[in-house]
Amino acid sequence: MKIKVSASILSADFSCLKEEIKKVESAGVDMLHIDVMDGHFVPNITIGPVVIKDIRKITRLPLDVHLMIKNPWYFVDDFIKAGSDMITVHIETVSKSSLRAIGKKLKSKGIKMGIALNPSTSLDKIKDVLNLVDLVLVMSVNPGFSGQSFISSVIPKIKRLRCIFKGDIAVDGGINDKVAPFLIRAGANILASASYLFGAKDKKLAIKRLKDAE
Repeated sequence: MKIKVSASILSADFSCLKEEIKKVESAGVDMLHIDVMDGHFVPNITIGPVVIKDIRKITRLPLDVHLMIKNPWYFVDDFIKAGSDMITVHIETVSKSSLRAIGKKLKSKGIKMGIALNPSTSLDKIKDVLNLVDLVLVMSVNPGFSGQSFISSVIPKIKRLRCIFKGDIAVDGGINDKVAPFLIRAGANILASASYLFGAKDKKLAIKRLKDAE
């Protein structure tokens, strides 16, 4: 599968967010990864639909909105209206019936659906819902803050997941050119990069190193 790089704006400079997005867009990223945190499911608060609506105005890049929030069902409509191209919810926050309802709503709007799982969450939690989603997001840090170290124990999880899932497998957390080869070999095809990418002086080179990491 084609390797894609998703720029996680959690590490962008929000005082000049438009310029930051334009830099990674011109450097060749495939999509934007937008972390939405509520201070309940994770110990941090970030942004909501209003900011995503403004981001939609300034870029044509696909917006992958990662909902690290409790009760995502109550907010899905707001994120649809904001211009999301994909909405990813955490398996730790939804029941199977809620996941089906979210999936049905997103499909009716032409929006892709993702399911995320934390480093400590077993694949068994998502095995019976893989048929409902387009993407699985494997967290390789404990969600909440950018700049954390990569948790290598997720690599075997990615390998096992690739054996049973043919869709997109994304990895988020501590991604750089050193860990990328292991993730790609394990079966991941989307790398969500935050501090490594936004901290790079040469963003085009940083993206190339991730995509060529095989």
